[in-house]
Amino acid sequence: MAESAKPTPQLELFNSMTKKKELFEPLVEGKVRMYVCGVTPYDFSHIGHARAYVAFDVLYRYLKFLGYEVEYVRNFTDIDDKIIKRANEAGETVTSLSSRFINEFLLDMAQLQCLPPTCEPRVTDHIEHIIELITKIMENGKAYAMEGDVYFSVDTFPEYLSLSGRKLDHNLAGSRVAVDTRKRNPADFALWKAAKEGEPFWDSPWGRGRPGWHIECSAMSAHYLGHVFDIHGGGKDLIFPHHENELAQSRAAYPESEVKCWMHNGFVNKDDQKMSKSDKNFFTIRDIIDLYHPMALRFFLMRTHYRGDVNHSDKALEIASDRVYYIYQTLYDCEEVLSQCRGENISVPVPVEEQDMVNKHHSEFLESMADDLRTTDKLQQKLEQQKKKQQQQKQKQQQAQKQPEEYIQAMFALETEIKNKISILGLMPPSSLAEALKQLKDKALKRAGLTEELLQEQIEQRTAARKNKQFDVSDQIRKQLGSKGIALMDEPTGTCSGRRGIGEVGRAAGRRASDA
Repeated sequence: MAESAKPTPQLELFNSMTKKKELFEPLVEGKVRMYVCGVTPYDFSHIGHARAYVAFDVLYRYLKFLGYEVEYVRNFTDIDDKIIKRANEAGETVTSLSSRFINEFLLDMAQLQCLPPTCEPRVTDHIEHIIELITKIMENGKAYAMEGDVYFSVDTFPEYLSLSGRKLDHNLAGSRVAVDTRKRNPADFALWKAAKEGEPFWDSPWGRGRPGWHIECSAMSAHYLGHVFDIHGGGKDLIFPHHENELAQSRAAYPESEVKCWMHNGFVNKDDQKMSKSDKNFFTIRDIIDLYHPMALRFFLMRTHYRGDVNHSDKALEIASDRVYYIYQTLYDCEEVLSQCRGENISVPVPVEEQDMVNKHHSEFLESMADDLRTTDKLQQKLEQQKKKQQQQKQKQQQAQKQPEEYIQAMFALETEIKNKISILGLMPPSSLAEALKQLKDKALKRAGLTEELLQEQIEQRTAARKNKQFDVSDQIRKQLGSKGIALMDEPTGTCSGRRGIGEVGRAAGRRASDA
């Protein structure tokens, strides 16, 4: 008798406030309220943004898989100094520019298979709520107005810097603003900024102006989720000043305000420096998916635990692309074998050994995810084990002469298990596996600067050289292709086998020999 699957382990998440993993228990049973800080849409989004939103998409998907009703809010900061500057340079309105790049961002998220949040509010639609919140903070004596500007007074809030753990004497005003000598404390930050010539503005009790950077998220999170909610997330660069200031604002206005779990993802680094637009050392999501399949980028970002920093390199992206191809090829081969059996009424149960394997994989997957979303390479290991198991099954079938239906049932169970887990991680392609494999192959050929015809020609030249025992020539062709990221595989049927319609051209372009 097969062992039954273990109960689902309870989810633990790392809380940036307490600096430790904690058991996740939502405030309302069965429901989760989550706020993640969104982009400032003045340009195409880079893969640092993809890192954050893929990480929280994995959390969103897993919470839904666990059966929670999730209210997920992710905002757009559609009024900001950078947007104003870029709009002026481009000769268009702030609304036009920000709306255009919001749409581009949403296209990028769809390509990466990030599920749409429940709500995606824009700052400019919530000016009324922002003004109300600033008024409340001032009424509580935690802010002051000066010449049309309004500043939060950090000296009136003893809890300030409790999230980041910084010391006030080491505190800086923040990277987005210059130090204002009129402030009572250099660490005081703007809640409302007086209008400047040629800038968008709204009327307020302090005169015409617009919101400071941090106040928006305090206002919108409270409006959609209440003053106390479950999860607040973003990149670790937001811990200070953005989230630190959010926390201060919210509690200054409403002391009962609380986030149960603060979560922060790591950076994407290039040359050991955080990738960012302001430093001009970034690759946009569009740059990457022009050369790599979007699921290869998603896999690349997920291979490192969400709290760790990802080191960007072409080699790492190549490896991710290879792994995704390996996963899809394995599932495609499985689909092809089982296609002749689907719809048949097979009454025999899944063999005990294979059912135990499925249950074990299911339990280990849940244990990994319950441990602060540990996604690193677990799936790849299981697929390799599945491949070996299938080979062993063929040998056993020849020796033991078991019923073929048992092995068919085993493959159905394994296929279902792997596809379910890939879907939870957001890695199942939106198209057919065959189409996804073709897309991966086409991207690999593009990176190598080759066409399918040119690659096939070189494969045939190498095959001829091997037949003529010109091994130095065949080795040279292999090395030349290898230097372009294409590894050839020699199989018993030849280098160009055309197995199941994929063929060596597809496998050469999409996989390295080390994954075979």
